[in-house]
Amino acid sequence: MLSLTNIHKTFQNGEEVVTALNDVSIEIKENEFVAIMGSSGSGKSTLMNVLGCLDTPNSGVYKLNGQDVASMTDDELSQVRNKHIGFIFQTFHLLSKLDAVENVKLPLRYSDTGEAEGEERALTLIERVGLTNRKNHKPFEMSGGQRQRVAIARALINKPSVILADEPTGNLDSKTSKEIMDLLTELHQQGQTIIMVTHEDEIAEYAQRVIIMKDGEVVGER
Repeated sequence: MLSLTNIHKTFQNGEEVVTALNDVSIEIKENEFVAIMGSSGSGKSTLMNVLGCLDTPNSGVYKLNGQDVASMTDDELSQVRNKHIGFIFQTFHLLSKLDAVENVKLPLRYSDTGEAEGEERALTLIERVGLTNRKNHKPFEMSGGQRQRVAIARALINKPSVILADEPTGNLDSKTSKEIMDLLTELHQQGQTIIMVTHEDEIAEYAQRVIIMKDGEVVGER
């Protein structure tokens, strides 16, 4: 479903060339739940950016659903990001002036989904993440855990092939973290492919497979 082969990514930092990813090869199958672990500077965030089509490698091949990402135009990449990838961020990235339903519907602005269908789909997802009683609340009226639930519903609105979750519990207390991870586990059990970056062992344990990174390389799996 998703494969990286011999991926290299470097950045220029003044006169120094920094290698963020060095010969990274991984394969993730449909309906897998994979965690990527590593300390700061290990390359895990760069890897997520490549997987999310937010950044392009200097060399190597990235295939998503059988398609070579490097051969896509900017418009095609935008379509892939919007339709095939659902993003969940540590800081939620909700728009403060929109209520829960409006935030969930945001990705539909770039699709051909009609207003009535979009509203119905958003309400169904709000119910699925347990927030029906908060559907008309704005982010400042919700707790961190509730905001992350809205973000998860938003990530699902376009029925993506894969969800990329970047430290999804990073801003949450332990009780709320467990609730969010239980929700992600439930989504996985329903057939959703999930790739998650985390630095916490207890969060990584929710995944079927853990990829460990260090200094831009995959150094192990468990």
